[in-house]
Amino acid sequence: MINIVFEHKDWLIVDKPEGLNFHSEDNEASLIVLLEKQLGCKLWPVHRLDKLTSGLLIVAKSKQACAQLCELFASRLVEKYYLAVVSASLKKKQGLIKGDMEKSRRGAFKLVKTQNNPAITQFFSASIKPGLRLCLLKPKTGKTHQLRVALKSQGSAILGDVLYSGEAAKRMYLHSYALSFTYQNEIFEIVSDSVFEPDFELNAVIEEQKWSQPWLIKWPLIK
Repeated sequence: MINIVFEHKDWLIVDKPEGLNFHSEDNEASLIVLLEKQLGCKLWPVHRLDKLTSGLLIVAKSKQACAQLCELFASRLVEKYYLAVVSASLKKKQGLIKGDMEKSRRGAFKLVKTQNNPAITQFFSASIKPGLRLCLLKPKTGKTHQLRVALKSQGSAILGDVLYSGEAAKRMYLHSYALSFTYQNEIFEIVSDSVFEPDFELNAVIEEQKWSQPWLIKWPLIK
């Protein structure tokens, strides 16, 4: 059963489990197929999350709603916030990560110094315990593997992100944590209530850092 976090007459926000494909492949049903069977209705995907990423995802109930929501994403009017766990120290504990992304080996990407069409990510981090840090990330662009590459560029791949040489773990610890957007003149601010539990006790860290409403945070400036 896929958890429905919020339901609007035109769309749903669901909590995608880690390891579930967005598209059907290898005889494995996709998120959309499973949701359609669960709810008994036709649905339209608005945006996507990688198979290894969990968290909030918007799904439309009609072509018209899908078109409106897709336009919001294309115009960068949807603010997305992610949480990630890293297992090594970062070059900097907060700030801006900006640079072009180039293809690397084995389907991976790398961040380079040029700024022709840069991936842009704002972030903060805080200690969970010795050897583990929690990162709050706000991507301003939506490039493939952007957040995974951004943290790798700071000296620590996401825990469980084997492709980018992250420390082995039972999953990749990247989670779509919150969404903020305006739809038909109404503001929606939705936060996930399932963040790597019971693996890590993160509520205290999130509250201490005042990350429970990330749209209210004063984020690092984009230059």
